[in-house]
Amino acid sequence: MSFPRESGILLHPTSFPSRFGIGDLGGSAYEFIDFLAQAGQRIWQILPLGPTGYGDSPYLAFSAMAGNPLLISPDRLKEDGLLSEQDFEGLPEFPQKVDFGWVHHVKMPLLRKACEAFQNQADPDQLKAFDQFCQDKADWLEDYALFRALKDAHEGAGWNTWEESIANRQPEAIEQWRDRLSSEVFFHKFMQFQFFRQWSALKQHANEKGIRIMGDVPIYVSFDSSDVWSYPQFFCLDEATKKPTLVAGVPPDYFSTTGQLWGNPIYDWEQLQKEDFAWWIQRFKSLFDLVDLVRIDHFRAFEAYWAVPGHETTAINGEWVKAPGREFFQRLRQELGGLPIVAEDLGMITPEVEALRDDFDFPGMKILHFAFDSDPGNPYLPFNYPRNCIVYTGTHDNDTTVGWFYKRSHEEQQRVIRYLGCTSQDGIHWDLIRLAFGTVANQAILPLQDLLGLDSDARMNAPSQQEGNWNWRYWYGALTPELTGRLRYFTELYGRLRHDENS
Repeated sequence: MSFPRESGILLHPTSFPSRFGIGDLGGSAYEFIDFLAQAGQRIWQILPLGPTGYGDSPYLAFSAMAGNPLLISPDRLKEDGLLSEQDFEGLPEFPQKVDFGWVHHVKMPLLRKACEAFQNQADPDQLKAFDQFCQDKADWLEDYALFRALKDAHEGAGWNTWEESIANRQPEAIEQWRDRLSSEVFFHKFMQFQFFRQWSALKQHANEKGIRIMGDVPIYVSFDSSDVWSYPQFFCLDEATKKPTLVAGVPPDYFSTTGQLWGNPIYDWEQLQKEDFAWWIQRFKSLFDLVDLVRIDHFRAFEAYWAVPGHETTAINGEWVKAPGREFFQRLRQELGGLPIVAEDLGMITPEVEALRDDFDFPGMKILHFAFDSDPGNPYLPFNYPRNCIVYTGTHDNDTTVGWFYKRSHEEQQRVIRYLGCTSQDGIHWDLIRLAFGTVANQAILPLQDLLGLDSDARMNAPSQQEGNWNWRYWYGALTPELTGRLRYFTELYGRLRHDENS
């Protein structure tokens, strides 16, 4: 569906400042929402919210429907009477960037202490709210909580290496382990209860300020996840070993002679379709409980996906396989009505992918960093944009605009300058912000790093880099009144300030 002319900021919640070493759903999150509203923004775009595993990537979560417990605010738990300030004594001096291992070491004992307090002192209304939450989310929460308890009991080992009875989800083994791990299962349910409570309150605050939240649904899920363990029939797995027989990736191209081998298990779309896409519909419903809009990562795989045999070590020997995307989105529209969905249509896009996107009126994405190194037919050049799209300076997978520009050769920099006409004294980041805001694209979204004019050290993710990603945080005091005023000025100048709502 087409969206109004507006603008927003891309920022994952882990990037908020916090005394607990990682951004959370406490005070800084509310201050950020207030900043967006004061600056005339209407969109807050985030990355996936799921509980992260090895590598800390939000795109490789232990569940497609659960929330990340590391985002729970201990300060909010203190306000609820589940923790005290004394519990925070001796907090270490965390680095500016997120050290996920250290954060986990410090926050998990606090969450366990809060869980114990909840069990000992929760009043009847609180217990009723918890029970109601568990009932409402039972279709994924029961399996997720047991999965996480089982992983802990098996020292983090992948589910396909567990004892055969529980790896294969034999009913008797499920009941035995659920009883044996009952306290850990409760703990994981408690953390989800607190995450959803805190997120729901934050979303309500955002919506009251006129801010809509754009979530992100990765096309694939992690093999080592409660989703694959719970629903192996929906994935291409070997019946004996449970290992993927087909894995995801993209074929060789100009940038990589061997392609990209992601390793996620490929869906058994025939089986999913036989069951009326129930798992996918549940996934979207769960996400729309948390956000207002959804960006589909790697949208093109709903039209055709690159399937690589599970034993391959590169993505070379794969093949394109058609997917029933049209049938799925028709079914999803029947279930949900309007589809406030954005298609991440970057990379190898065919006319068939474009037709699928356009037939459902999904906005695509335009990236200014991609605009300046080919001919005038480049679809990322602003004069080629349709209105129904979102323009970005860059995304979480790009370098910051400052880093991108100053890593270009002199001639490559000159191509950008020639297009702009000149550069201003405000810096290249503001030049590209003005360019983005001035396009016909209905929506313009900026990574906060670009708004702050930061260099490559603030990059969120380098896809070719295995470590050191996802850890950037901004600092207390970064969202100044001057920054607020300047962003609001350009938002109004280019017709993106909506006067129909309170600002």
